[in-house]
Amino acid sequence: MGRIPQHFIDELIARADIVEVIGARVQLKKSGREFKACCPFHNEKTPSFWVSPDKQFYHCFGCGKHGTVLGFLMDHDHMAFPEAVEELATRLGLEVPHEGGADAGPRRADEPLYELMARVAKFYAEALAREPRARDYAARRGLTAATVERFGIGYAPNSWNEVLKRFGGGEAERKRLAEAGLVIERERGQVSGGERYYDRFRDRLMFPIRDARGRVIAFGGRVIDAGEPKYLNSPETVLFHKGRELYALYETRRARTNLTRLVIVEGYMDAVRLHQSGIDYAVATLGTATTAEHLRRIFRVVPAVVFAFDGDRAGRAAAWRALQQALPEAREGRELRFLFLPQGHDPDTLVAEEGREAFEARLADAVPLSEYLVSELSEQSELKSADGRARFAENARPLFTKVPAGVYRELLLERLAEVVGLPPARLEELWHGRAAPAAGPAPAPPPPARVAIGAGRGSLVRQAIVRLLHYPAIAAEVSPAERAGLDASEEPGVALLRELLDNLKATPAQIPAQVIVRWEGREEVESLKKLLDREEVISDAPAAAGELRAALVRLADQAARRRLEALEAKERAGDLSSSEREEFQRLISRLSRREAGGG
Repeated sequence: MGRIPQHFIDELIARADIVEVIGARVQLKKSGREFKACCPFHNEKTPSFWVSPDKQFYHCFGCGKHGTVLGFLMDHDHMAFPEAVEELATRLGLEVPHEGGADAGPRRADEPLYELMARVAKFYAEALAREPRARDYAARRGLTAATVERFGIGYAPNSWNEVLKRFGGGEAERKRLAEAGLVIERERGQVSGGERYYDRFRDRLMFPIRDARGRVIAFGGRVIDAGEPKYLNSPETVLFHKGRELYALYETRRARTNLTRLVIVEGYMDAVRLHQSGIDYAVATLGTATTAEHLRRIFRVVPAVVFAFDGDRAGRAAAWRALQQALPEAREGRELRFLFLPQGHDPDTLVAEEGREAFEARLADAVPLSEYLVSELSEQSELKSADGRARFAENARPLFTKVPAGVYRELLLERLAEVVGLPPARLEELWHGRAAPAAGPAPAPPPPARVAIGAGRGSLVRQAIVRLLHYPAIAAEVSPAERAGLDASEEPGVALLRELLDNLKATPAQIPAQVIVRWEGREEVESLKKLLDREEVISDAPAAAGELRAALVRLADQAARRRLEALEAKERAGDLSSSEREEFQRLISRLSRREAGGG
């Protein structure tokens, strides 16, 4: 894969909202023009983690972590840089371009597996076109040809070794098929001179599972006739982690760039039929219960989730497990609801019977998490008696403690206390077995240090770089003569200043984060981040531009004086050449005008 163009990364940083991205993972509170929180990178009780929407930059005064929105995704979500770019681009509905084609960069170790999965997915799709029985089954389930094509649905032939024969030409290829979860290796005692491997998927309708970039990473197979298991999924592999991935999330993001909510269902067919009916924001868990990682991933994309479960006993048990996973992710700004379908229906059959509008009406009436929690706990207790309400409170306590501190937690406490019949503060006091702490604001961290210009702190080079970092657009106001004056300077850091100024003049930037991202991967980036961390007394862009140009002029004058001193020494020794004598006179004239105020 080729290099991601810098202009696209600049656009991504400009369009992203670092507060929104970090706020989906960390509970932020507004504090003046910035936002603060307890740092997600180290344990602390007093917030020292600050996010600046103006700079599009974050910094922790406790552990020193700092960076841009891409840096946060890399550090917090453990993503590589390309993955962070893909994640942010997908969130904004942008397609990531690449320069130079497939041979422009080093080949990743897992690329052969992605290529293999793509080839097998194509084979399954072609096999469906050749198998009337599989096509008839898809038609009976109500799938249109357009839906089959959009989701890449295919068919695994009724053979023990069709995939093995086509894609397992040698031992290395067989091992790769096994690594991708497409074939199974027999136990050693079962081999007895025969083939060691056999196909995992046989005689099944196949649903490719794609990652955020649209690459096939796994498959789900649905049995066509009677048989067990009804659904068979790829095992965990280096590409596929079922506790993190969601079926149809890629297709959902492709269908809508302005997602506001997701519907979570339990089966592939449910998700596909909802999409086909126009509810193109449905995703499915992959043969497992909804996990905390699923929810964290979802809330990076949307603020609202509706769980749709069958109304039977198994569906309600699954819903209760989902609620327990959801509680640690419940906070203000997020919405979690639960929809229970009529007995005998799943989303697939219900949307086929009722249509899109009726199904979306049910989604609108879905039960909020707090009310579902109260309802389920109420069924376990007799609320008319004091004993029943005490039991309700005891059952609610471990669930309530999972909810993070914040407005949502306080509102949930009020709702639970209302059922118990106690004031919220008293209920929490009893739950903790002690007096509730007096409410009050958390102590604020020390204010960021402010560095005054011209107060003897920092060099002219540092002052110039800081102004470019805070207001990168001012680079356009530097004249060629002012820029040329830096060429003779030998001040520490001036090489970085020259490169920074040249880069911003050639490729303008609008916000500090765009500048930082351009230096990622270079040793200078930490110095730039630290300079951006420190607050400066800079009133606005015009003031910053004036201060930048003044610093450049003073740097040029310093270099001129040093050169003049060197030439004076040569003159005293009688070693000046004719060209040096001309330079000597020019420098005397220039510095004399400067001292006289003539520029």
